[in-house]
Amino acid sequence: MAIDIVVPALGESVTEATVSKWLKKLGDSVSQDEPLCELETDKVAVEIYSPSDGILSEIIAEENTDVEVGGLIGKLSTSIDSIKSNLSTLSNSEKSTNVSNTNEIIENVAKEETNIEPEDLAPSVRKLIEENNLDPQSIVGTGKNGRIIKGDVISYLENVKLDKQEQKSEILSEQGQESYLREPSSTLVERVQMSRLRKRISERLKDAQNTAAILTTFNEVDMTNVIRARNDYKEIFEKKHGVRLGFMSFFVIASIAALREVPAVNAEIDGDDIIYKHYWNIGVAVSTTQGLVVPVIRDANKLDFAGIEKKITDMGNLAQDGKLSIDDMIGGTFTISNGGIFGSMLSTPILNPPQSGILGMHNIQNRPVAVGNEIEIRPMMYLALSYDHRIVDGREAVTFLVRVKECIENPERILFNI
Repeated sequence: MAIDIVVPALGESVTEATVSKWLKKLGDSVSQDEPLCELETDKVAVEIYSPSDGILSEIIAEENTDVEVGGLIGKLSTSIDSIKSNLSTLSNSEKSTNVSNTNEIIENVAKEETNIEPEDLAPSVRKLIEENNLDPQSIVGTGKNGRIIKGDVISYLENVKLDKQEQKSEILSEQGQESYLREPSSTLVERVQMSRLRKRISERLKDAQNTAAILTTFNEVDMTNVIRARNDYKEIFEKKHGVRLGFMSFFVIASIAALREVPAVNAEIDGDDIIYKHYWNIGVAVSTTQGLVVPVIRDANKLDFAGIEKKITDMGNLAQDGKLSIDDMIGGTFTISNGGIFGSMLSTPILNPPQSGILGMHNIQNRPVAVGNEIEIRPMMYLALSYDHRIVDGREAVTFLVRVKECIENPERILFNI
């Protein structure tokens, strides 16, 4: 029996995705709900799971192929007969291109159904050895009774390639890197296709610059009292709530207080209208290996410090694992980005459309500041608010940052909502 593997619904307004990576190869056995491949949309990466136990018998959409929601990307077979039937319908060229390990697929299924290893080298293994002019005696077999399987040959080739690279590196080191760089070599340049997520990020950021009248205003905040409060209560906080007390929860709550006072920063432009939002969904920018993503804390005004920290931790883990859903990424009204975790001292963050404001946090540094008539060393942070000047005036932007500064420098204002 053959089971279709199709692209599921990916969320509102998402109609297309790109197959970024197949996690299984042709002939691999899979269990129900086991990840088969990864798809990238313009907002997030998602995994496609196996609808049943079986063997991956056909890959229709190769990596880097664009697919539509509901489109067929592969097939799963649950018996040898169905695999043979499927392969018999392909032309010789298709078998060569897409199913080069046809015999191995059937052998893998045979192993699954009968638990019997092939008595000799599989045809696909022999072909791989002959194509690379290898000596079978030099390859360690990991199959039953020490037989060589395809994975053994591939591992052997990878080790040989690694050895050659190390030898080349040693030679280059002896000759001198400068002489090597003077010689044209394709090894000095790597061309990688931009992922759909990265392309979408580029498009949105460029659209923001082209559409909004982006302006940035700055202020600085004394972190002394927040650091003291965090140090005094972080152990009891973590023991009670099971999550660490970070600085971000202070800034989320301070930002909500400022947004209540300056609602234009929480609004957006829609044509000739301004939409004022009387709810506060705060996006927290997270850097991943695939690019910057902004998961959203919904109704953040209804959460306390512990609730916010738990949300941030959970979303950060999902982002790093590439498991954020579309719903996790949409609906934000304001964004906070913390470049300070990478050592950034000052920056001008770009708006996250259609939002009208984004707060940039930065590195905390001890600096001499005037406190009354004295000079003291205080832990200071620069804050940056980028805003759409079409909807937010300079006075409102400055007022917003001053309000955030007051809440951070006097955390009791947050607690007492004053």
